[in-house]
Amino acid sequence: MRRREFITVIGGSAAAWPLVANAQLASKLATVGFLSPNSQAIAQPWTAAFVERLRGLGWIEDRTVQIEYRWEDGLVERSSEFVNELVGLKVDVIVTHGVPNIVGAMKATSTIPVVFPLATDPVGSGFVASLARPGGNVTGLSIQSRDLAGKRLELLGELFPALQRVALMGDQTARLEMKEVQALATSAKRDLTTVDLEKAEEIAPSIEKLKGRVDALYVCATPFINTNRFVINQAALAAGLPTMHGFREAVDSGGLMSYGPNFPDLFRRAAHFVDKILRGAKPGDIPVEQPTKFDLVFNLKTAKALNLTISPTLLALADGVIE
Repeated sequence: MRRREFITVIGGSAAAWPLVANAQLASKLATVGFLSPNSQAIAQPWTAAFVERLRGLGWIEDRTVQIEYRWEDGLVERSSEFVNELVGLKVDVIVTHGVPNIVGAMKATSTIPVVFPLATDPVGSGFVASLARPGGNVTGLSIQSRDLAGKRLELLGELFPALQRVALMGDQTARLEMKEVQALATSAKRDLTTVDLEKAEEIAPSIEKLKGRVDALYVCATPFINTNRFVINQAALAAGLPTMHGFREAVDSGGLMSYGPNFPDLFRRAAHFVDKILRGAKPGDIPVEQPTKFDLVFNLKTAKALNLTISPTLLALADGVIE
């Protein structure tokens, strides 16, 4: 080979090296499947918290990690479709919440790790063997629903000392919480009216029927409720009903009050689970954690619209007040 030809070959190969290296780097990007039961807009605060914490742990989207997003927009029937898509893409880990999504992921794969940022009683639901040793391919963060349900009813009682008639609203994924609220209301000798929802179209008529029949509305925390929180709060306000929710975002959307774990904090902590898994840890060996940050939030604009006065004592306990 002549010297000029040799130099040309070497030069061409050298020029190609960065392209090959970049292609190899791109092919090695870890991939996270992020499946939300909600719409992209409604899930934004939680998604942002998750992505931000991942970045702090060294996983920068589209540089060191790829995230495949799927949004169900509150349509639970899309769960199986999206779970199968993520499994087909052979993602390294699936992050999801909501009973149908977690159950669907467990049925679809026993090898891809699944992380739930929040789940009501994961042991009782059969997601994990125990909190300390989950086993299998699933782990995440647990919400202690009975303790929270009791605290919410207690707070409603403090806000309304004469509280006697309570309406309980939820959908099919809220069965455990609804059962616990029913037991607690019975022991407290409160009259309870249960409203089971299946479709968004049922919300306004169901709440309208409660007008004058109950003193307050306890709203379960589920993806369906989250997706329809604006409709629920508008209908409740029109019916003159104060609402108790399980997450702050519902109060930001016009609910009267909420008590529950800080959801953005749960999603930030879920990022740590993903980080450990991407670095080689087995999900079955990562203990399920419980919330450490709980928020009590009041919406004073809604209270004023309902002609309610929240005592200074309760306001002093609040972690957030919307004015």
